[in-house]
Amino acid sequence: MGQSTPIGSNTILIVEDEALLRFDMIEFFEDRGWRVYEAERAEQAIALLDRHQNIRVVLTDVQMPGSMDGLKLAHYVRERFPPTLLFVVSGHAPLSANALPARATFIPKPFDLHHVLRQIERSPVG
Repeated sequence: MGQSTPIGSNTILIVEDEALLRFDMIEFFEDRGWRVYEAERAEQAIALLDRHQNIRVVLTDVQMPGSMDGLKLAHYVRERFPPTLLFVVSGHAPLSANALPARATFIPKPFDLHHVLRQIERSPVG
C-alpha cells in the first residue's frame, strides 16, 4: 500500500527503547513545533506508520527488543514508505553504507539533535 498523503509536514517517528533518550528527543522536536510519534519497538513503529501516513521522518535506533531491529525496520520503511527520510542511530560500530537502505543516514551515538534537525531541514522530500 504505501503512503497516500504527501509528505512535507513536520512529523517524526522516534523509535528508541531507552525511555530517557526517547523523551529527550520527543521534547526537542515538540519544542520546535514538530508532531512526534514514539515507539519502543519496530512492531509499534510499523503500526504507527500504517495509521499515520503523514509521518515524514523516521529516526530509529539499531538495537531494540522485539523481532525486528532498527536496521530491518529502516529497510521495511524504505520499501513500504519510500519518500520517508530515514535516520539510523547506534552507539556501536558504524554501519556500512551497504547495510543501510537507500537514502538513509547513519548517525553515531551520542549525537547532537540540532545537527540532526539541520540534516532533516536540508533533505529533499521524496
